Formats: sequence, structure tokens, C-alpha cells
Amino acid sequence: MAGKKYAKAREGWETQKKYTISEACALLPRTKISSKWDETVDVSVRLGVNPKYADQMVRGSVVMPSGTGKTKRVLVICKPDKVKDALEAGADYAGSDEYIKKIAEENWFEFDTLVATPDMMVQVGKIGRVLGPRGLMPNPKVGTVTNDIKKAVSELKAGRVEFRVEKAGIIQTPIGKASFAPEAIAVNLHAILDQLMKLKPATAKGTYMRSVTISTTHGPGIKIDTTPYAAGQKGE
Repeated sequence: MAGKKYAKAREGWETQKKYTISEACALLPRTKISSKWDETVDVSVRLGVNPKYADQMVRGSVVMPSGTGKTKRVLVICKPDKVKDALEAGADYAGSDEYIKKIAEENWFEFDTLVATPDMMVQVGKIGRVLGPRGLMPNPKVGTVTNDIKKAVSELKAGRVEFRVEKAGIIQTPIGKASFAPEAIAVNLHAILDQLMKLKPATAKGTYMRSVTISTTHGPGIKIDTTPYAAGQKGE
């Protein structure tokens, strides 16, 4: 049955054609496989970088204008005087040593993102070995190590996503839900691609944005025409 649904999702459009962002987003609804739940829409971007070199490690975050369709559970590790600010900004949990102890001793991970103030990073570093593999270690490059707790939490709740290039030079991140209007997905896709262009390493040679594909969780990938992003892609 799954095979038939997948085959049907590929009907009526060219799987090898590169579509404009608006065209691709308009195609998405017909590529959804499941009718029982709202599939996530993901984007996969292959960049012309070599992540083994520190100066070509593309990493950052962006607030999705249309949201992501998912509310993140946020834990803030901070000194007692900032706990109130964190909770008022929308954090699900806020505290200091008690949460570090809870994670270390109880293997507690009832949160999706951890934000920490700089003065708490020494303590947070003590549980880095369990946070790191889960992608939960705070990092200033993606705005999760900051003194501006209110801004960080509000952006995360509004739909900020973090991304990091993988070994093969690929970045993958959710950009919404299949139930979103095509225009809403398109706005989010523009946001992530624009941010990636801003983060282009000076040492990247040749074509920077090599390929872009969007898909629903179980659906076929739709290729995106990256021509609009070609200007200024070539390295010196």
C-alpha cells in the first residue's frame, strides 16, 4: 500500500525537473503520503563546503516567518535572578544546578532546546557528554548561549530553527507542516536559503548552493531551481 501511495505522489509532475520555490511549494500537497497525521516539510541543501575545515563549518539559526507547526519545549539554565524573566518569556523550565543535576542523575530530557547564560556554561559543560550527542549543547553561534534570555526564548517559541552542516556538506531542517499554505512554506524556505547565503564561508570555492530539495516526511523530493541564488556564489 505504501508503495502505491508513493507512486501516486509522484504522478502529475516531473521528478527530475527543478522548480521555482513557488512552484515546488504548490506541488507539496499532492506529494503527502499519510492522511492520518500532518507530515513535516523538510528541506535538504547540499553546499559546496568541506566541514572538516573549521572555516567552512556552516552553522546558525533562523526564525521561520510562518512558524514550524511545532512548539518547542525550552529549558533555560541561568542564575536565580533571571529565572522569572525566562519563564515570563515562555520558557517551559528555568533554573540552574537543580536542572543540571536532574539531567546528569535522572537522564531527564523533557525539553527540545537548552538555552544558557554565559555565566552558567562551566556548569553546563559538565554534562556536555550527554547533551552533545543529542544536539542539545548550547552554542553562541545559534543564539542559545546568551544573556538576552527573553529574546532567545521568544524566538524559539515563534519558530526559530537551528542548523549545522553535516559531514557530506548537507544541511537538513524542517520548514513547516504539510497542512501549511504553499505561500507559508515558500516564505520559510526563502528565509533559510537567504540565511545560508549570508553564512557562506569566504574560503568556499566553486558553486556554494549546489542543490536544494524539499519533501514531506514520507513523500518524494521536489528539486528547487537555485538559479536565483547563483549570483555571487562563485569563489575567487
